[in-house]
Amino acid sequence: MSSVQATRLRKGNLIKHNNELCRVVETQHVTPGNLRGFVRAKLRKVRDNALFEHRFRSEDSVDRAVLDEREMQYLYKDASDYYFMDTSSYEQIHMSEEALGDSAGYLLPETTIRVEFYEGQAVGIELPATVDLRVEDTVPGIKGATASAQTKPAKVETGIVVIVPAFISNGDLIRVNTETGEYQSRA
Repeated sequence: MSSVQATRLRKGNLIKHNNELCRVVETQHVTPGNLRGFVRAKLRKVRDNALFEHRFRSEDSVDRAVLDEREMQYLYKDASDYYFMDTSSYEQIHMSEEALGDSAGYLLPETTIRVEFYEGQAVGIELPATVDLRVEDTVPGIKGATASAQTKPAKVETGIVVIVPAFISNGDLIRVNTETGEYQSRA
């Protein structure tokens, strides 16, 4: 376990809180007028996916969970689970959609990613900063549209919907930021 000051907590960090492994979903540093500052954090328990909020004093130290990371290849998805294979030992593991959360929408078969393990159990994945996804369904592009403020929703091959500029059409390959889910550029 390594300790970190509450003000240094970031989205995606895994921490030990009340002897429970929790993932930080959202943080907000609040400094109300003449009172002491605090950090309002939304946490999700890894064990049962329960979401809760906790207020840390700015000076509190929080135990960060030390994770083992292994390079794995995403293989496929069945009704409820996603399957991964260790690229060195060929051992296969599976993770539920709940455990992956929003990350599941950025997984393409045969993609190599890093899987995080805590005490031998897979607890999450580390995605690259951006992924290239093919647009499967969007309304036709508007004639003469330039890269102006006009946007539209586009469903990509993994099933998520990304807001794209009006000139993007079906079949285009787009680059998407995995942290924010925002369109970056054509790929």
